[in-house]
Parts: sequence; structure tokens; C-alpha cells
Amino acid sequence: MWLTAMAASSPLRSLTPSKPLSNIILSLGKFHTKSTRMEISEIEAEKKKIFVSGATGKTGKRIVEQLLAKGFAVKAGVRDADKAKSMFPNPIEDLQFVKSDVTEGSEKLADAIGDDSDAVICATGFQYSWDLLAPWKVDYYGTVNLVDACRKVGVKRFILVSSILVNGAAMGQLLNPAYVFLNAFGLVLVAKLQAEQYIRKSGINYTIIRPGGLKNDPPNGNIVMEPEDTLSDGSISRDQVAEVAVESLLHPQASYKVVEIVARTDAPKKSFIELFGSIKER
Repeated sequence: MWLTAMAASSPLRSLTPSKPLSNIILSLGKFHTKSTRMEISEIEAEKKKIFVSGATGKTGKRIVEQLLAKGFAVKAGVRDADKAKSMFPNPIEDLQFVKSDVTEGSEKLADAIGDDSDAVICATGFQYSWDLLAPWKVDYYGTVNLVDACRKVGVKRFILVSSILVNGAAMGQLLNPAYVFLNAFGLVLVAKLQAEQYIRKSGINYTIIRPGGLKNDPPNGNIVMEPEDTLSDGSISRDQVAEVAVESLLHPQASYKVVEIVARTDAPKKSFIELFGSIKER
């Protein structure tokens, strides 16, 4: 009688005591399996998709890898799909390649980004050539096109990988060898600064990351994060730059901030909450 009463009040009314106990256990197992599948399906449906521009670059590739490791889905914007696939030879379910070129305008970029992207990370950079307008085509107009594309499709989060010394003139660093050398290539630092200013005026939720000299080696030292227009020298592993870009998506303390980063062996290790939290919005 007690089993009958329990069955009548239970939401699992199909599991009546008139059935053998083995059938009841089997039915409960099926219910649990179905419930688990529903939970997994809900988690997959909530997975954030990030569009990475410059995904085959030395820093962009690392950003893609770290996004995937953190459980994000990635839409990799690339100019050469065959090259991209050769760099990621093993099929990855959460990695999608889309053809895009930041110099071709915001309309085409909006199509590439699509309405299924939750954020955009820009890791593009011009390739050294005799074309002195290349930095402006890629680092300025290309970034502007990406921001405008985000507006068209409703993406509200934008991460830019820029460089320290972009505002070197205002910092009194006109004669800094790094500032002189980099600007010898079509005033690339000036182009990057103009792109930053466009982002900041756009209203989009941004994080602008200004790394020091980029190194292909594994990290050596802990990340030092400073406010804008602070650092004039120093270097950092591209792996750590990628890490900061990905962590920017995970911490609200990174929103609407410009951060400068280098690595130092004598620096204490800090959490990203501490790092981003130490920088004030401007």
C-alpha cells in the first residue's frame, strides 16, 4: 500500500509498483540518462563562439588554441583557408574557418562574423613590405571595418591586440629606438593609435591589449600589467598575450580598459582578477 501511495504522488507515475523492481530500476536509469543528455545539450547550446581575426598569425593561432582549451567555440577569420587547415591539421568540432579580409570592408566582414558570434578578437597586423600604406590598410582601416561589422551584426564585445608605445609621442618617447624603428614602416604605431581611438569612441565594450616586444619563446616571467601610456620597453611571450586576450573575455574587470603588458622574472604572480582590477577605466 505504501508503494502504491508513493507512486500516485510521484511525478514518475509510469513507474508503478505493479511493475517488477528490475523494470523500475531500468526506467529510472533511462530517465537519468535522458536528463543528463538534456543538461549536456543545454551546456553546448550556451557555448560562446568567438570570431578571431588574424587567426593564422603567430599570436592569433595561439589565441585560437587557448580559446578552444577554455571551452569556447571559435570562428577563425582567415584569408587562406587551405593554409589555416594545414596549421590545424586535426579536425576540431568547435573550430570553423571562414574566409575574411579586414581590408575588404565591413559588409563582407559582417557576413563572416555572422549573428552567431558573441565577441571578436582582433589579432591582425600588416606584413612588412614596400607598401607604406599597408599599416593603415590593415591596422587602422582593417580594425575600423571590424568594429563597424560588429555593429551591423550586434556583437558587443571587442578585444584588440595593439602595442606599447602607440602613444609614444605624447609619452616623450619620440627618440625611443623601438618607436623610431616601428614607425619607419608606414607609421604603424600611429595607425594603431588611431584604431584604438575609433574603438573607444564606438561605444562597444572593449579591451585593448598593448604588449611589449613579442617573443615566440615560451613564457619567461610573470605578467606585469600597467595602465595605458606607462611602459616604454620590455617583452612578453605570445603565449601570454594570447592568455590575456582570452582572459579578457572571462573577467568583467577587463571591460572598457587599455592595458599594457610585459613579462618580468622578478614580478610576483598575480591572478587576472588582480591584474585587470588594478587598472582604472578612463
